Amino acid sequence: MKHLTTLFLKFSAWLVAILKPLGFWGAGAISMLDSSTVPVPMDLIISGYVWADRRHFFLYCLMAAIGSSIGGLLPFYLGRAGGELFLLKRVNRARYEQLRDRFERQEFFALFVPSMLPPPTPWKLFVFGAGVFEMKVRNFLVAVFLGRLVRFTAEGLLVLYYGPQIVTVVHDLARKHLAAMLTGIGVILGILLLIAIRKGMGKRRAGEFEN
Repeated sequence: MKHLTTLFLKFSAWLVAILKPLGFWGAGAISMLDSSTVPVPMDLIISGYVWADRRHFFLYCLMAAIGSSIGGLLPFYLGRAGGELFLLKRVNRARYEQLRDRFERQEFFALFVPSMLPPPTPWKLFVFGAGVFEMKVRNFLVAVFLGRLVRFTAEGLLVLYYGPQIVTVVHDLARKHLAAMLTGIGVILGILLLIAIRKGMGKRRAGEFEN
């Protein structure tokens, strides 16, 4: 197992070495690989691009967000193809339907928020779940793209102001405070869901009043 891990890391490094000199296109291609199959230190790579070409930093962030949304389609479709059976082996039908209903009520934010967050957020798990619960492809692409764009742009701006080392600092903080971060996500999603429900009830009441 250790030997396979070493080979995999070498393969990842080899791919990055080939793609990185491609500039904007390299940022998009590496991000696509990271989201689909080959995990790479994407934030460190983007910080390197931004630091080397500060004038065009947003273009690197944009291409990385596009690549990530396209690459995420692979785990998304894997979830759609066989994810239901996978989950039903681990939870009962009632629990599965409860998870599905909860996801459908807040599917955009359930994917948008994790897409904004740095590692060790289990992003592919959220993507797989989006496929299992049959999120519309267009909504999936928009949620991932916007979330990733916010993440990479924020990191790019931090790099411009503080240097590439700030990315490592952020990742270390995220690892040390993962539980608090995930709790914060839950609170944010709950607030957004409450706002959405209230707006929906307000529109319904307005429609009834007009009728």
